[in-house]
Amino acid sequence: MKSELIPAPAMLGMLGGGQLGRFFVIAAHEMGYQVTVLDPTKDSPAGKIADVHICASYDDPAALAEMGKTCAAITTEFENVPAETLATLAESAVVRPSAASVAIAQHRVLEKNFIKEAGLPLAPFTVIDKAEDLPEDDSSLYPAILKVARFGYDGKGQARVKTRVEALSAFDDFKQEACVLEKMMPLDLEVSVVLVRSAQGEVTSFLDISIAPARCSDVVKARAQGLAGKLATALDYVGVLAVEFFLVGQDILVNEIAPRPHNSGHYTIDACVSSQFEQQVRALVGFPVGSTALHSKAVMVNVLGDSWVEGVEPAWGKAFAHNNLKLHLYGKPEARKGRKMGHFTVIDKDQEAALNAALIARSELNIGL
Repeated sequence: MKSELIPAPAMLGMLGGGQLGRFFVIAAHEMGYQVTVLDPTKDSPAGKIADVHICASYDDPAALAEMGKTCAAITTEFENVPAETLATLAESAVVRPSAASVAIAQHRVLEKNFIKEAGLPLAPFTVIDKAEDLPEDDSSLYPAILKVARFGYDGKGQARVKTRVEALSAFDDFKQEACVLEKMMPLDLEVSVVLVRSAQGEVTSFLDISIAPARCSDVVKARAQGLAGKLATALDYVGVLAVEFFLVGQDILVNEIAPRPHNSGHYTIDACVSSQFEQQVRALVGFPVGSTALHSKAVMVNVLGDSWVEGVEPAWGKAFAHNNLKLHLYGKPEARKGRKMGHFTVIDKDQEAALNAALIARSELNIGL
């Protein structure tokens, strides 16, 4: 495992120009680094503030050659960058996480099988390559969720099914691409762990999510963090990794992984000593992990395009009337329903006070209406 330190002001590379890439650029700049962003969108949030924006596809040979020549180390903001791109770039630069790790995370069949072989608990599932693989109605898997193996995220490429007929219909809707049929579990809670694993093998983690600290028992927190660390070590992972869990009774089940910072970790920007994006930079350039300690209780709320009622910009002044609210807008040019346009985090010494202020601001900004 490479562990050489890459000092500032080296040029770092970011594959992807969305909000996660944007926060990486901000963190890298604060630490003295320059950043090149590769993204095919001309006005991407990260590309707007990068030192260099290469506006090209993720498999463009000339773009990859330019990144390989000018960047000392390269990372990604989303899992659907071709693994072959990461492998190509690794021939001339440090690439973290590795192409092998990302290849597992971007394919649900590989992901589920890897988690199972690593000895971690997960919901019952079966692989669906063809219609004949779908089980009959008496299968214990039903009710289930049919998930496409590739390019599914944020609930996309998924369908709830109770019978084989419903599963067949969903499978056809997914153009009979390879899928995973997973038993729908009676969830008590969803918990996310956002961890960082350094090039030296150190692991530390943030826990949960939109309300920090997570409102679950210390035993559950410790078990989730332990399982996430075990998974990162099995992957020989270097970088920031998000692991989503289901709590079902006394059982903690791994749901899925994302080889990047996660929306659920945005509260770390304002509430922790080191944010998930600083940790991403640290892991990429070979530094030890930073402290994940909370210095404030926090509640984070997503701001979607739905808040632009009839195309009218939300009344941000109402948000700023809360003196402990931190608003982060992502610089996206067009608000659309369901599109993540920003988020805000309310910080306070008292958890309930933070939650109450967040609920008031949420209403004032037309969130969830």
